[in-house]
Amino acid sequence: MAGTVKDMSLIKQVLQLKQIGESNRGISRKLPIDKETVNNYVNTLKANGWSIDDLLGKDDPELERMFHAGSPAYSDPRMTDFLAKLPYFREQLTNPKLHVTRQLLYEEYIKGYPTGYGKSQFYFHLKQNLVAQKDCTAVLTGTYNPGEKLMVDFAGDKLSYVDPETGEVIKVEVFVACMPYSDYTYAICVPSQRTEDFIFAIRMCLEHLGGVPPILTPDNLKSAVISNDRHEPKLNKALEDMGNHYHFVVLPCDPKEPTQKALVEDGVRNMYNRIYAKLRNHVFYSIIELNQAVWELVSLYNKTRMQKRPYSREERFHAMEKENLRPLPTDIYEMKYYATLQVQNNCFVELRHDKVTHFYSVPYIHVGKKAQVIFTRSSVNIYIDGIQVASHGRKHEYGHTYLKEHLASNCRAVMERSAAYYVSWAAHISPDCRDYVSEIFNPQRTCQPEEVYYKLCASIMSLSRKYELGVLNKTCRQCIEHRVFTYRKFEAILKRNSLQEASDEPTFCIDAPTPTNHENMRGSSYFQ
Repeated sequence: MAGTVKDMSLIKQVLQLKQIGESNRGISRKLPIDKETVNNYVNTLKANGWSIDDLLGKDDPELERMFHAGSPAYSDPRMTDFLAKLPYFREQLTNPKLHVTRQLLYEEYIKGYPTGYGKSQFYFHLKQNLVAQKDCTAVLTGTYNPGEKLMVDFAGDKLSYVDPETGEVIKVEVFVACMPYSDYTYAICVPSQRTEDFIFAIRMCLEHLGGVPPILTPDNLKSAVISNDRHEPKLNKALEDMGNHYHFVVLPCDPKEPTQKALVEDGVRNMYNRIYAKLRNHVFYSIIELNQAVWELVSLYNKTRMQKRPYSREERFHAMEKENLRPLPTDIYEMKYYATLQVQNNCFVELRHDKVTHFYSVPYIHVGKKAQVIFTRSSVNIYIDGIQVASHGRKHEYGHTYLKEHLASNCRAVMERSAAYYVSWAAHISPDCRDYVSEIFNPQRTCQPEEVYYKLCASIMSLSRKYELGVLNKTCRQCIEHRVFTYRKFEAILKRNSLQEASDEPTFCIDAPTPTNHENMRGSSYFQ
């Protein structure tokens, strides 16, 4: 529809494709967006001199405000060292001007890694790498480019483990991923196909690969695609956010077209033969234990020589694809959740998630406004009119998280109350007042919570503004001596002292003779 603001995740996908050199027309073909709209976004980008990397790092509200102002392997450690040196070996051997021999490379290698491979093993692995570099007609090299795409799917059948406490057999989903150029395969068991577990499985796969391919091709499951329209599929927001974090574009296959990810479908069938069948008589007692067994068999599967090819999937992957992957981001991805909440009169928004309610503060000038909240497991970011107005660490228990500067003065006065606060205030009045307030909160005197005495201290603060300092000090000393710690008695004694000070009367009580000693004073009704 004309004039409709595109989702910011779609704009980020446009930026990512533009970053890798895709033309505007090519972007419009790959994404559900008109070429003229792509032209407008690219022109806006150039006119403002914005950096694509900076834009990809921004949250959706900030990006919308900028574009639409005013609109809403190897397990052997030796192989790890060897693979790290592979690009150098390949460069040295393929440059005829250097005249480098395998013997020279081995001498340099063993000097840097004295506990590394022997000469024959070094030659063997080096040969395997060079063989895997050569194109083979059995691989669809014209269809798939090295390191370009990752295909993902869930297996139809499930694996299981036994809960050791209840004896219940718990079924789990098996996530399978494949790099189509090398057929390098990864698998992991997760509790379900829910979005959270799907996102976690992709994250673990990318960490296992050690890099990020620019394209992810999932099936049309609900964790990936909300609306599986052939021409304009609507992606799950969480998967779009993950793509923006890792810088990959999600291009799901067409509905009812598994041939578009045929290799991962083959990978699932191979998992049935190579993993399910071998584990059929094994009993596991945790999903961690089950995954360890799965990963061992998947690793063996990747290291096994393929039929009609002189190399394994693992060798092919490290030789041709690993170096073409984009680097992993430094920070681990956390799934984002979205909520639209109203700022309450107490300057807080109420966030409810996973059966936990917690309140987060917003500057009091935004009371009554609608706020867009984007939160992860560790952070809560609050936006109003596309501008971030607050950021907090996420809490997973009931309570309030706030910054003092967010609260109005009357709210701060209430929320900052404490024994230390009242003692500090009393110290500014007089030493006698400080001693009395300190004695009120003395833990050796009372086992009551300190909140019980907040109203008494607040009343003393109020009375200090109405009576002479000398009268207040006298009252504080008398109340300490006679152990008076209630408001009514403190006020009565303060009033009597004030009247006595005004009339210079020697009496201490209205209806009793003037006490002549401390014993008579303790008999007064004010100290009972």
